[in-house]
Amino acid sequence: MNTNAFALRHIGPRDNDQKLMLNAIGLDSLDELIYETIPDDIRLKNGLNLDEPMTEHEYLLHIHDLSKKNKAYKTYIGLGYHPTILPAVIQRNILENPGWYTAYTPYQAEIAQGRLEALLNFQTMVIDLTGMEIANASLLDESTAAAEAMSLLFAVRERDQKKAGINKFFVSKNILPQTLSLLQTRATPIGIELVIGNEEAFDFSEEFFGAILQYPGKDGQITDIKSFISQANNSRIKVAVAADILSLIKLEAPGEFGADVVVGTTQRFGIPMGYGGPHAAYFATKEAYKRDLPGRIIGVTKDANDNRALRMALQTREQHIKRDKATSNICTAQVLLAVMASMYGVYHGPKGLKFIANKVHNKTAALANALDKLGYKQINTSYFDTLQIKTKAKKIKKIAILKKVNLFYPDSKTVTISINETTAIRDINYLIAVFAEAAKKDTIIITDIKPANNISESIQRQSDFLTEPVFNTYHSETELMRYIKSLERKDLALNHSMISLGSCTMKLNAASEMLPLSWFKWGNIHPFAPLKQAKGYLTVLKELEDQLTEITGFAATSLQPNSGAQGEFAGLMVIKAYHESRNDHHRNICLIPSSAHGTNPASAVMAGMKVVVTKSTAEGNIDVDDLRQKAELHKDNLSALMVTYPSTHGVYESAIKEITQIIHDNGGQVYMDGANMNAQVGLTNPGNIGADVCHLNLHKTFAIPHGGGGPGVGPICVAKQLVPFLPGNPLVKTGGDKAITAISAAPFGSALACLISYGYIKMLGAEGLTESTKIAILNANYIKQRLHGNFDTLYSGERGRAAHEMIVDCRPFKANGIEVTDIAKRLMDYGFHAPTVSFPVAGTLMIEPTESESKAEIDRFCDAMISIKKEIDNVSKDDSNNVLKNAPHTLDMITANEWHFPYSREKAAFPLDYVRNNKFWPSVRRVNDAYGDRNLICSCVPIEAYADA
Repeated sequence: MNTNAFALRHIGPRDNDQKLMLNAIGLDSLDELIYETIPDDIRLKNGLNLDEPMTEHEYLLHIHDLSKKNKAYKTYIGLGYHPTILPAVIQRNILENPGWYTAYTPYQAEIAQGRLEALLNFQTMVIDLTGMEIANASLLDESTAAAEAMSLLFAVRERDQKKAGINKFFVSKNILPQTLSLLQTRATPIGIELVIGNEEAFDFSEEFFGAILQYPGKDGQITDIKSFISQANNSRIKVAVAADILSLIKLEAPGEFGADVVVGTTQRFGIPMGYGGPHAAYFATKEAYKRDLPGRIIGVTKDANDNRALRMALQTREQHIKRDKATSNICTAQVLLAVMASMYGVYHGPKGLKFIANKVHNKTAALANALDKLGYKQINTSYFDTLQIKTKAKKIKKIAILKKVNLFYPDSKTVTISINETTAIRDINYLIAVFAEAAKKDTIIITDIKPANNISESIQRQSDFLTEPVFNTYHSETELMRYIKSLERKDLALNHSMISLGSCTMKLNAASEMLPLSWFKWGNIHPFAPLKQAKGYLTVLKELEDQLTEITGFAATSLQPNSGAQGEFAGLMVIKAYHESRNDHHRNICLIPSSAHGTNPASAVMAGMKVVVTKSTAEGNIDVDDLRQKAELHKDNLSALMVTYPSTHGVYESAIKEITQIIHDNGGQVYMDGANMNAQVGLTNPGNIGADVCHLNLHKTFAIPHGGGGPGVGPICVAKQLVPFLPGNPLVKTGGDKAITAISAAPFGSALACLISYGYIKMLGAEGLTESTKIAILNANYIKQRLHGNFDTLYSGERGRAAHEMIVDCRPFKANGIEVTDIAKRLMDYGFHAPTVSFPVAGTLMIEPTESESKAEIDRFCDAMISIKKEIDNVSKDDSNNVLKNAPHTLDMITANEWHFPYSREKAAFPLDYVRNNKFWPSVRRVNDAYGDRNLICSCVPIEAYADA
C-alpha cells in the first residue's frame, strides 16, 4: 500500500472492495462500467495535463513556502476589510472542527439544531445592532447584500410607483467602490437606473423609489443619515444603509432612524481578511418585507411534543420553490463564517464589544490629534475609525511602503487611514512616524490613549443591544468551549456518517487541504493590498484558474463568483455581454429544461432574460424535438440554453452534442451548470460536449466544505469568444479586456477558500482526479444494485447505468400511508442524513455517495434503506402511529417513563446492530413547519414571548 498517495486516503473503497462492488453489478472492471455509463462520443481521448500529484507532506511544505511570498504588512486600507483578532477558542472549536465545517445546509432541522441556534444568535446580533425587525442567516459579501437590498426595494415599490415605472435608485458617492460596481452589474438587467451623487444635495424627487447610503462613508465621514432618511420617508423613497457593524456599537442603529434595509459585513467580528473572503454579510429589514427577503431565515417553531425547535423559515419564497419568481437566486449563505461571527459576539458580549469599539475609536482620535500637531489637515468632522488626510499622497505612500504600512490613496491629494481591532499603541506611534518623516518633523510619541468622542451627538447610540442571556453568559474560554460543543453535538456532519445528498456532492474535506486556512500569511492579506504583497495568493489563484481551465476544456477561468448561484449569474452576464458586443442586444431568451435547478431560472431573470421552459421525456432526458422547436421559434432572440450535465435526473444524455449544436445553429450560447461536474472530471468536460461557459461548485466537486450551508465558490470557465468579458473589479485589475462589472466584492471572490481546491487538485493529480470520478460512478451504481427490488430507480442511462447519483422512487409507498419525508426522518434514527428530498421529482430521494465513502459505509446506508423498506411493508394507510410517522425518535422519548407506541423502544432507537456502536440522537422531534411560518420569530426572544405566539 502506497501510504504517500493522497488518492488512497481520499478515495473510500479499497481495491478488494472495488472488485466486490463490480462483481455485484455484474462487471469485471471500472473501465467496463465507464463504457456502459458515459456516451463514447463525449469521452476524452487524452488524459488531463496536470502536474504530477504531491503527497500530503510535500503539499504542506509547498503551500507553506508559497505563503512566505505573501507580505502581511500593517494594513489600514479599510474599504470594508480590516485585520481582526479571531479568538483561539473559536478558531480551534469551529473553523478547524469538521463537526462544524462538514455539515450540510440545515434542511433537516431535527439533526441541525446546533447550527440553527448559532445562526439564530447571528440574526439576533444583527437585529439588535441594526435596529431592524428581521434578519437573514447571512449573505455572501457586503456588496452582494447591497445589490440584494436594491432589488428588494425595487420589488416592494408602492403600486402607483410600479404603474408609473419609477425606476431611479440614488447611490451615495461615498459608497464603497466595489459595491458601486456590483450595483451597476445588478441594476441594468432588471431595469433600474442608478443616479450617483452627494446625499447632502439630493432633491428627493418622486422619480426615485430608493436610495443607499454608506454609514460611515468610504472615506470615514459620518453623514447625517437621520435627516436624510426622514426626508426620504416623507417622499416615499425607501432607504438602504450599508453599515460597518463595529461602528454600530457607537453609532445609533439605522433602524431607529427609519431605514428600510441595513446591510454590511461581519468580517470585523473576528474573521480573517483572507484576500477577500469568505466572510458573512448581513441583511436586516422590516418584517413587512419578509416574503421579499433574500437568503435563508432561521425561525423558531415547535416539534411534535410542542417543545421549542428551530428551522429554516418561509422556504416557499426561495429559488428552489419559486424558480423564476424567486426573491433572488441565492442558494448559498456563509454559514460557517456567520457562526464564527456570532460566537465572537457571544464571547465578547455587549460590554466586550463596547470595549473593542471604544478602543478603535479612541486610537483613531489619538492619531488624528497627533497628525494635527504635525500640521496635517484631517477633514472628517465626524468619524469612527477612519481619517481622511489632505496631503501629497505620493510622498506618504513612498515612505509607508518602505516601512511596510498599507494606507489607502483615493487620489493624489488624499490619504485615508482605517484603524482596527489589532492596532496597538506602538502601531499608532509607527503611523505617526511615517507622517512625521514625510513632513520632515520630529515624531510625536503617544504613551496613553485617552477616551474620545468624535461622533456627532445626534447619531450616537442610545439603544441597548445584546441583552439576551446567550450574549451575557459565555465569556470565559471554558464556558464558550462547552457551549460550542453542546451545539456541535446536536448536528450530524460528515465526521459522523455519510451524507448522500444528490447534486450536493458531500465528499471528504481533507485535513491537509484545510490546515493552511489558519495560517497567518494566508489569512491576513487585504484584497486591495498592492499585488507585490500577494505573490503567494496570485501564484495559487493563477494556477487554480489554469487547473480548472484544463479540467473543463475551456480557454479561461474567473474565480470571482463566490457561490454557485453567483457563478450562474456571472456566466449569463458574460453571455449577455458577448451578444451585445455583436450588436445582438435583443437576444434575451433563455431556454431551461423543466428538470433544472431552481437557481437556473432565478439567475436568468436576474440577468434580464426571459425564461422559456423545455420539456423532458418520460426517460428523464431533455426532449430534443421540443428543444429544437423552441430554439427555432426564438432563433432571432435566443441568448442561451442552461443545461446540467449529467442531467439533474442522474444520467448522461447521449444527445448532448446534438443539443448544444441546436443552440449554436440558432445563434445562442450554451451555459452548462457545473453542479454535477463530479461525474465529468477526467472522463469528459463541458468544452468537449459543446458548452460555451460553465460554473463550478468548488464546494462540491473540488472539496471545499459546505460549512453548514456555506462558504461556497462558483468560478466560471469560458470558451475563447467569452474570455474578454470575464468580470472585473474597480480596484484590482481582473477579468478580460472588455470585462463586465463586478460579480462579487473582492477581485478573486473567496480567495482563502480557493486554497482548498488548489490543494485537492495538487495532491490528486490527473490520475487521482479521474479515478475519483470513476469511483463516484461505481459507488452510485453499487447502491442502485443493492437497493434493487426494494426501491425503483426512476431514471437510468441507455445501458441501465446511473451516473454519479440516482433518483429512487418513494411514491408507491403512499399506498402504505408513507411519504418520502417519513423515510427522510426515519433515516435519522439509523444515524444518516437524508438524501435530497423531492428534487427534481416530488416524492423521490436523490442519492449521491461520492468517491470518498467506503464500501462498509455504503453498505450500512443500504442496510438502513432496506430495513426501512421492510418497516414500510409492515404499516398501513389506516395506521399513522408507526415507527416511520413518529420518526425521528429522541433520547427523551426513549428514556421516558411512559411508552405509548405499538413498537418497542429498541426498534425505535436501535433498528440495526451497527446503530448501537455510534448512536446519533436527534435533539428534537419532527418540527412543525407550518406553525413556524404562521408565527415567525427569528431572534432570541424570551421563552414567554414564544409561548404567547
